[in-house]
Amino acid sequence: MNTASRLRSLLRQEGMIVAPGAYDSLTAKLIERAGFAALYMTGAGTAASLGFPDFGLVTMSEMAANAGRIAASVDLPLVADADTGYGNELNTVRTVREYEARGVAALHIEDQDFPKRCGHLDGKRIIPREDWLVKIRAASCARRDPSFTIIARTDARAVAGFDEAIARANAALAEGADMAFVEAPQSLEEIAAIPRLVAGPCLLNVVRGGKSPEIPLADGERLGYKLAIVPGLLVKTVIAACEEMLAELRASGRYPRPLKELSVREMFARVGADEWEALGERLSKATAAREAAQ
Repeated sequence: MNTASRLRSLLRQEGMIVAPGAYDSLTAKLIERAGFAALYMTGAGTAASLGFPDFGLVTMSEMAANAGRIAASVDLPLVADADTGYGNELNTVRTVREYEARGVAALHIEDQDFPKRCGHLDGKRIIPREDWLVKIRAASCARRDPSFTIIARTDARAVAGFDEAIARANAALAEGADMAFVEAPQSLEEIAAIPRLVAGPCLLNVVRGGKSPEIPLADGERLGYKLAIVPGLLVKTVIAACEEMLAELRASGRYPRPLKELSVREMFARVGADEWEALGERLSKATAAREAAQ
């Protein structure tokens, strides 16, 4: 069973899947090590890792390449940000094919105009509903594996209101999307209403300090959400930790006390050192056995 099929199986089960956000292979491995069942490639985090804000500055090929590295580094199903599909419906077809070929299990396509912005920033613009639905239809038809999950993200709440966002979500599901992602609801009442009003599985975006009120994950599950992504947790934690450590290093001239003590060996263990050493030993023994037999 590939990761797309495994994600589908998880989505059919009771409860809500929680997918923390990774922006590279290291953070992906830490998510897997922590015991989560799936992970999410954050577009904002990917942009930040390349030195850019989430202003639509990262290309499809850069996003697909990062998704491929993340997918190859773990065994978990990967849900990935695919922004606007990077153009019209033809570009969307290529985006789906590139992501799917790299082992991604699901992606989301949004209805923002290009250049897009982070869903929790001001100044967003959306395209006409039908133009977005053409992209959703194209994405649905483009997948080669029917298990590959298409998530329709609408940013209409901030621009055209809550009712339009719900209408777009339902229209996208009717056009072949597998899940709806109503971005940035602005109250607890709206968060609670989305799974009731949308005729299909819903995604909850957990963004601390964003436009939406923060709710416990258990509440999201109780409300009926099937998938929760937590995109900014690791990238913002890393930024804060790095700034703190660098400031202390510069001020004190000494290696700062780390947030958690890790030996060199323990650090490498986080990225598979034990498995690679075991593989090396097996290969060495196999080579030695062949040489002895000659």
